[in-house]
Amino acid sequence: MGTHESPAATEPKVPARAAGIVALLNTRPHATPTLPDTLDDPATAAEVLAAFGQPAGVTLTPHQLDRIRAVRTDLMAVVGAADPEHTERGWTNLSADVSDATFRQVFSARGEARLEQVSGDHIVGRIALDVAELVRDNTWSRIRACANEQCRHVFYDTTRSRTQRWDSYETCGNRVNVAAHRARSSRSHA
Repeated sequence: MGTHESPAATEPKVPARAAGIVALLNTRPHATPTLPDTLDDPATAAEVLAAFGQPAGVTLTPHQLDRIRAVRTDLMAVVGAADPEHTERGWTNLSADVSDATFRQVFSARGEARLEQVSGDHIVGRIALDVAELVRDNTWSRIRACANEQCRHVFYDTTRSRTQRWDSYETCGNRVNVAAHRARSSRSHA
């Protein structure tokens, strides 16, 4: 007798690194009505930044939050880029904003190698390291902003074809498609 896998068991899993980056990008003000910058809320900031090694109960300084927001802006410039020139500009800005986070190679007797941060802000460094791993693993391109301009919520595309456009087809995709259909119908009846 054959076994059937549940749909949840066959769906690709979102890597923890990607989930942390997606959560960080979704802390920015976006959507209609505009959601607030949730990094302004210490509890939400602590929850999101825990994925990047922020210890519980430690409050970030305004300067640290500004640096994290700058990195978030750089990453959104890459995710939402309209063309290769804007993508390149986003990566260049990110490189500048994380440049004080330096790393060294640490090798073990088991034949493993890992990067260890030796200078710079630890949260910014961890974000940079996670992004670098996603780029290296060829999964960065799965991080997308919803194609609905009134939403722009960031999500991780788990489709095999890597063609997901909406963070939720039921709300965003359907709404955009209905609006486009109505616009085409009104032009053809005019």
